[in-house]
Amino acid sequence: MLKRALVCLLVVGFSNTAQAQGYRLETVAGDLSWPWSIAFLPDGSFLVAELDGQLRRVNSGGEAGPDIEGVPGVYFAGQGGLFDIVLHPRFPENQVVFLSYAEGTPKDNGTAIARATLRNNSLENVEVIFRVAPRKDTPVHYGGRMAFLQDGTLLLTTGDGFNYREKAQDKSSQLGKIIRINEDGSPAEGNPFPESPYVWSYGHRNAQGLAVSRSGSVYMHEHGPRGGDELNLVEPGMNYGWPAITFGLDYSGAHVSPFTEWEGMAQPLYYWVPSIGPSGFTIYEGELFPQWQGAMFVGALIDNEVRRLHLECGKVVAEFPMFREIGQRIRDVRTGPDGALYIVTDGFAGKIIRVIPEQ
Repeated sequence: MLKRALVCLLVVGFSNTAQAQGYRLETVAGDLSWPWSIAFLPDGSFLVAELDGQLRRVNSGGEAGPDIEGVPGVYFAGQGGLFDIVLHPRFPENQVVFLSYAEGTPKDNGTAIARATLRNNSLENVEVIFRVAPRKDTPVHYGGRMAFLQDGTLLLTTGDGFNYREKAQDKSSQLGKIIRINEDGSPAEGNPFPESPYVWSYGHRNAQGLAVSRSGSVYMHEHGPRGGDELNLVEPGMNYGWPAITFGLDYSGAHVSPFTEWEGMAQPLYYWVPSIGPSGFTIYEGELFPQWQGAMFVGALIDNEVRRLHLECGKVVAEFPMFREIGQRIRDVRTGPDGALYIVTDGFAGKIIRVIPEQ
């Protein structure tokens, strides 16, 4: 134990003194309408999910094609719209994609997942495989990030619906949870709560970042209210505390809870006060930037930048603001199959920006 602790101290000291690796930014594509996420196709092109309901293919040269047909209708209001686009683990064989999005009406809406087959410029065999229950009447806090685990099951983050925050502690509700399903939408075997078969973890507020490391560890980040944005290592069956414990205040300035910890509730790996508005998330395990191996990159909507976090021995030991020169809100951060970082900017004229080593 002492030897391991000494190794951790040595590694932490190295990480804190490491200098940033040189990089340069290339704009891959522009004039995208509220892009929310991207996926990398085998031919070098991208799929871009735009919040207002369009799915578009951007070729390797940066040219955006017309809207892909067959996308389910989305509820585009407030924070609602088309969220994540994720490829099936065997996409080269089956061309299957998964979309998360808000659906419904102002009085009856929620997060859903659709599965479809991508054929040329259209989605075929579109099937809604999961709908979050209960529904809500607020156009905010949908969550909406997805990621596949190594066993082929799919995770979805859900928000607490804002006005329904107590539901995050109610395991019979799917609000404020991470959901784990099979690719057909059925509850995955081995989920921790037999009485709530879809729920994998609970006590979340509004998670908009989700990443699975090569080792299989699951990390997510979620928005706090005024302060209290969190980075969490997610374990099945764990309670992450919201709203019973939080490092943030309500928007009125009042305490959401007087407690920041409670027995049986997980503490965050890291938290931000004041809030940074975390968005997009990747664990860098590419080859282009050896010095960033294992670092986490989190978009910061409020500060128009990306935060680079270094973990050692299960703790965040260093944080660096990056890419401030972009000067725009950051909506998504991904690691491409080429080892480059890809940054998606927010807004009605969003961009895809590639980060590559400085030449």
